[in-house]
Amino acid sequence: MRRARPGEWWRLTPKGDGVTLIDEPHVREFYRCNVWHVRGRDGDMLVDSGMGVVSLRGQVALVTGRPLQAVASHTHFDHIGCHHEFDCRLCHEAEAAILADPTRAATLADPYVTDAIFTRLPPAPYSSATYSVRAAPATRILVDGDIVDLGDRHFEVIHTPGHSPGGIALWEAATGILFAGDIVYDGPLIEDTYHADAADYYRSMTRLLSLPVRVVHAGHFPSYGGDRHRAIIRAWLDAKDAGPPLSPGRGNARP
Repeated sequence: MRRARPGEWWRLTPKGDGVTLIDEPHVREFYRCNVWHVRGRDGDMLVDSGMGVVSLRGQVALVTGRPLQAVASHTHFDHIGCHHEFDCRLCHEAEAAILADPTRAATLADPYVTDAIFTRLPPAPYSSATYSVRAAPATRILVDGDIVDLGDRHFEVIHTPGHSPGGIALWEAATGILFAGDIVYDGPLIEDTYHADAADYYRSMTRLLSLPVRVVHAGHFPSYGGDRHRAIIRAWLDAKDAGPPLSPGRGNARP
Protein backbone atom coordinates (compact mmCIF):
# COMPACT_ATOMS: atom_id res chain seq x y z
CA MET A 1 0.00 0.00 0.00
CA ARG A 2 1.26 3.47 -0.85
CA ARG A 3 2.42 5.70 2.01
CA ALA A 4 1.13 9.24 2.41
CA ARG A 5 3.46 12.21 2.81
CA PRO A 6 3.35 14.08 6.15
CA GLY A 7 2.04 17.23 4.50
CA GLU A 8 -1.01 15.46 3.08
CA TRP A 9 -2.01 13.60 6.22
CA TRP A 10 -4.28 16.24 7.80
CA ARG A 11 -7.30 17.95 6.21
CA LEU A 12 -9.00 21.12 7.46
CA THR A 13 -12.66 22.06 6.86
CA PRO A 14 -14.16 25.26 8.37
CA LYS A 15 -17.63 24.57 9.81
CA GLY A 16 -18.69 28.06 10.94
CA ASP A 17 -19.13 29.37 14.48
CA GLY A 18 -15.34 29.50 14.88
CA VAL A 19 -15.18 25.70 14.54
CA THR A 20 -12.81 23.86 12.19
CA LEU A 21 -12.87 20.14 11.47
CA ILE A 22 -9.41 18.57 11.31
CA ASP A 23 -9.32 14.97 10.16
CA GLU A 24 -7.14 12.25 8.65
CA PRO A 25 -8.49 11.50 5.15
CA HIS A 26 -6.32 8.41 4.66
CA VAL A 27 -7.96 6.66 7.61
CA ARG A 28 -11.11 4.81 6.50
CA GLU A 29 -14.29 6.65 7.49
CA PHE A 30 -15.47 4.16 10.12
CA TYR A 31 -12.22 4.61 12.08
CA ARG A 32 -11.54 8.27 11.23
CA CYS A 33 -11.77 10.56 14.24
CA ASN A 34 -13.13 14.09 13.91
CA VAL A 35 -10.71 16.50 15.59
CA TRP A 36 -12.44 19.78 16.45
CA HIS A 37 -10.65 23.12 16.78
CA VAL A 38 -12.65 25.92 18.42
CA ARG A 39 -11.49 29.53 18.35
CA GLY A 40 -12.08 31.63 21.47
CA ARG A 41 -11.18 35.17 22.50
CA ASP A 42 -8.54 34.24 25.07
CA GLY A 43 -7.49 30.88 23.65
CA ASP A 44 -8.60 27.87 21.68
CA MET A 45 -9.93 24.40 22.42
CA LEU A 46 -9.08 21.16 20.67
CA VAL A 47 -11.48 18.27 21.07
CA ASP A 48 -9.52 15.05 20.47
CA SER A 49 -6.30 14.75 18.47
CA GLY A 50 -6.41 11.80 16.06
CA MET A 51 -4.18 8.74 15.89
CA GLY A 52 -0.83 10.43 16.42
CA VAL A 53 0.84 8.86 13.37
CA VAL A 54 1.74 12.31 11.98
CA SER A 55 2.41 15.33 14.19
CA LEU A 56 -0.60 17.64 14.48
CA ARG A 57 1.42 20.62 15.74
CA GLY A 58 4.09 20.00 13.13
CA GLN A 59 1.67 20.00 10.19
CA VAL A 60 -1.33 22.15 11.20
CA ALA A 61 -0.49 25.77 11.99
CA LEU A 62 -4.03 26.37 13.29
CA VAL A 63 -3.23 24.53 16.54
CA THR A 64 -0.08 26.56 17.27
CA GLY A 65 0.54 30.16 18.24
CA ARG A 66 -2.30 30.63 20.73
CA PRO A 67 -3.08 29.14 24.15
CA LEU A 68 -4.89 25.86 23.58
CA GLN A 69 -6.72 23.38 25.80
CA ALA A 70 -6.59 19.85 24.37
CA VAL A 71 -9.65 17.95 25.60
CA ALA A 72 -10.04 14.19 25.33
CA SER A 73 -13.65 13.20 24.69
CA HIS A 74 -12.42 9.74 25.78
CA THR A 75 -9.19 7.76 25.54
CA HIS A 76 -9.50 5.37 22.59
CA PHE A 77 -6.48 5.40 20.26
CA ASP A 78 -8.09 7.38 17.46
CA HIS A 79 -8.89 10.30 19.79
CA ILE A 80 -5.73 10.94 21.84
CA GLY A 81 -2.78 10.18 19.57
CA CYS A 82 -1.40 13.74 19.52
CA HIS A 83 -2.36 14.84 23.03
CA HIS A 84 1.27 14.58 24.13
CA GLU A 85 2.07 17.52 21.81
CA PHE A 86 0.07 19.96 23.95
CA ASP A 87 0.94 21.41 27.35
CA CYS A 88 -2.66 21.71 28.56
CA ARG A 89 -4.47 18.35 28.49
CA LEU A 90 -7.97 17.77 29.86
CA CYS A 91 -9.62 14.41 30.53
CA HIS A 92 -12.46 13.04 32.65
CA GLU A 93 -11.32 11.52 35.93
CA ALA A 94 -12.60 8.05 34.97
CA GLU A 95 -10.07 7.74 32.12
CA ALA A 96 -7.17 9.85 33.36
CA ALA A 97 -5.18 6.70 34.14
CA ILE A 98 -5.46 5.59 30.50
CA LEU A 99 -4.27 8.96 29.18
CA ALA A 100 -1.26 8.64 31.47
CA ASP A 101 -0.56 5.01 30.51
CA PRO A 102 -2.20 4.38 27.12
CA THR A 103 -1.51 0.71 26.51
CA ARG A 104 -2.58 -0.90 23.25
CA ALA A 105 -5.30 -2.87 25.03
CA ALA A 106 -6.63 0.05 27.08
CA THR A 107 -6.88 2.36 24.04
CA LEU A 108 -8.32 -0.34 21.73
CA ALA A 109 -5.32 -0.10 19.41
CA ASP A 110 -5.30 -3.84 19.96
CA PRO A 111 -7.18 -5.25 18.03
CA TYR A 112 -8.36 -2.39 15.79
CA VAL A 113 -5.13 -0.92 14.42
CA THR A 114 -4.09 -2.85 11.33
CA ASP A 115 -3.09 -1.73 7.84
CA ALA A 116 -6.70 -2.36 6.78
CA ILE A 117 -7.95 0.82 8.51
CA PHE A 118 -5.99 2.99 6.07
CA THR A 119 -6.42 3.88 2.41
CA ARG A 120 -2.79 5.04 2.45
CA LEU A 121 -0.33 4.09 5.15
CA PRO A 122 1.16 6.80 7.35
CA PRO A 123 4.67 7.96 6.47
CA ALA A 124 7.63 5.70 7.28
CA PRO A 125 8.65 4.35 9.71
CA TYR A 126 5.03 3.74 10.79
CA SER A 127 4.12 0.10 11.46
CA SER A 128 0.68 -1.07 12.58
CA ALA A 129 2.30 -3.95 14.50
CA THR A 130 4.19 -1.57 16.77
CA TYR A 131 1.76 1.37 16.85
CA SER A 132 1.00 2.79 20.27
CA VAL A 133 -0.21 6.04 21.78
CA ARG A 134 2.29 8.14 23.70
CA ALA A 135 1.62 8.94 27.35
CA ALA A 136 0.09 12.37 27.95
CA PRO A 137 -0.92 12.72 31.63
CA ALA A 138 -3.82 15.12 32.15
CA THR A 139 -2.96 18.56 33.47
CA ARG A 140 -6.60 19.15 34.38
CA ILE A 141 -9.04 16.48 35.54
CA LEU A 142 -12.64 17.02 34.48
CA VAL A 143 -15.90 16.02 36.13
CA ASP A 144 -19.53 16.53 35.18
CA GLY A 145 -20.50 20.21 35.25
CA ASP A 146 -17.01 21.65 34.83
CA ILE A 147 -16.52 24.49 32.35
CA VAL A 148 -13.90 24.80 29.64
CA ASP A 149 -13.49 28.60 29.43
CA LEU A 150 -12.19 30.29 26.29
CA GLY A 151 -12.97 33.82 27.54
CA ASP A 152 -15.98 34.61 25.38
CA ARG A 153 -17.06 30.97 25.03
CA HIS A 154 -17.93 28.49 27.75
CA PHE A 155 -18.36 24.75 27.26
CA GLU A 156 -20.04 22.66 29.94
CA VAL A 157 -18.65 19.18 30.51
CA ILE A 158 -21.39 16.55 30.35
CA HIS A 159 -20.25 13.15 31.57
CA THR A 160 -21.57 10.60 29.07
CA PRO A 161 -20.45 7.11 30.14
CA GLY A 162 -21.57 4.12 28.12
CA HIS A 163 -19.21 3.89 25.17
CA SER A 164 -16.42 4.22 27.73
CA PRO A 165 -16.40 5.14 31.45
CA GLY A 166 -14.96 8.64 31.07
CA GLY A 167 -16.66 9.76 27.88
CA ILE A 168 -17.71 13.39 27.82
CA ALA A 169 -19.67 15.76 25.63
CA LEU A 170 -19.09 19.54 25.57
CA TRP A 171 -22.13 21.81 25.47
CA GLU A 172 -22.15 25.50 24.53
CA ALA A 173 -25.60 26.66 25.58
CA ALA A 174 -25.19 30.12 24.03
CA THR A 175 -24.86 28.69 20.52
CA GLY A 176 -26.55 25.29 20.83
CA ILE A 177 -23.35 23.52 19.79
CA LEU A 178 -22.68 20.04 21.16
CA PHE A 179 -19.38 18.23 20.78
CA ALA A 180 -20.65 14.71 21.36
CA GLY A 181 -17.56 12.48 21.27
CA ASP A 182 -18.45 8.86 20.57
CA ILE A 183 -21.61 8.52 22.64
CA VAL A 184 -23.74 9.55 19.64
CA TYR A 185 -23.07 10.28 15.99
CA ASP A 186 -24.78 9.73 12.63
CA GLY A 187 -23.40 6.25 11.97
CA PRO A 188 -23.14 2.79 13.55
CA LEU A 189 -22.57 3.29 17.27
CA ILE A 190 -20.03 1.15 19.11
CA GLU A 191 -21.67 -0.26 22.22
CA ASP A 192 -19.51 -3.30 22.97
CA THR A 193 -16.04 -2.07 23.91
CA TYR A 194 -14.34 -3.83 26.82
CA HIS A 195 -15.38 -1.04 29.21
CA ALA A 196 -18.78 -0.15 27.74
CA ASP A 197 -21.82 -0.23 29.99
CA ALA A 198 -25.37 -0.69 28.70
CA ALA A 199 -27.24 1.02 31.54
CA ASP A 200 -24.85 3.98 31.52
CA TYR A 201 -25.25 4.31 27.76
CA TYR A 202 -29.03 4.51 28.09
CA ARG A 203 -28.81 7.18 30.80
CA SER A 204 -26.36 9.23 28.75
CA MET A 205 -28.56 9.12 25.66
CA THR A 206 -31.61 10.11 27.69
CA ARG A 207 -29.75 13.10 29.07
CA LEU A 208 -28.55 14.29 25.67
CA LEU A 209 -32.03 13.99 24.17
CA SER A 210 -33.28 16.87 26.29
CA LEU A 211 -30.65 19.40 25.21
CA PRO A 212 -31.87 22.19 22.87
CA VAL A 213 -29.20 21.29 20.32
CA ARG A 214 -28.70 23.33 17.15
CA VAL A 215 -25.74 21.43 15.72
CA VAL A 216 -23.79 18.33 16.75
CA HIS A 217 -20.10 17.91 16.00
CA ALA A 218 -19.42 14.30 16.95
CA GLY A 219 -16.40 12.04 17.15
CA HIS A 220 -17.08 10.36 13.80
CA PHE A 221 -19.06 10.94 10.60
CA PRO A 222 -20.58 14.26 9.41
CA SER A 223 -22.08 16.91 11.66
CA TYR A 224 -25.86 17.24 11.82
CA GLY A 225 -28.64 19.44 13.17
CA GLY A 226 -30.95 19.34 16.17
CA ASP A 227 -33.80 17.49 14.48
CA ARG A 228 -31.46 14.72 13.35
CA HIS A 229 -29.91 14.61 16.83
CA ARG A 230 -33.27 13.99 18.44
CA ALA A 231 -34.28 11.46 15.78
CA ILE A 232 -31.09 9.41 16.24
CA ILE A 233 -31.45 9.27 20.00
CA ARG A 234 -35.21 8.69 19.98
CA ALA A 235 -34.84 5.75 17.59
CA TRP A 236 -32.00 4.30 19.69
CA LEU A 237 -33.97 4.62 22.94
CA ASP A 238 -37.11 3.15 21.37
CA ALA A 239 -35.11 0.14 20.18
CA LYS A 240 -33.76 -0.42 23.68
CA ASP A 241 -37.21 0.02 25.26
CA ALA A 242 -38.61 -2.64 22.94
CA GLY A 243 -36.20 -5.27 24.26
CA PRO A 244 -35.47 -6.80 27.67
CA PRO A 245 -34.41 -4.44 30.48
CA LEU A 246 -30.82 -3.26 30.30
CA SER A 247 -28.45 -4.20 33.06
CA PRO A 248 -25.02 -2.82 33.93
CA GLY A 249 -22.14 -4.45 32.13
CA ARG A 250 -20.29 -4.69 28.87
CA GLY A 251 -22.02 -3.40 25.80
CA ASN A 252 -25.69 -3.32 24.93
CA ALA A 253 -25.87 -6.86 23.63
CA ARG A 254 -29.02 -8.63 24.75
CA PRO A 255 -29.40 -12.27 25.79
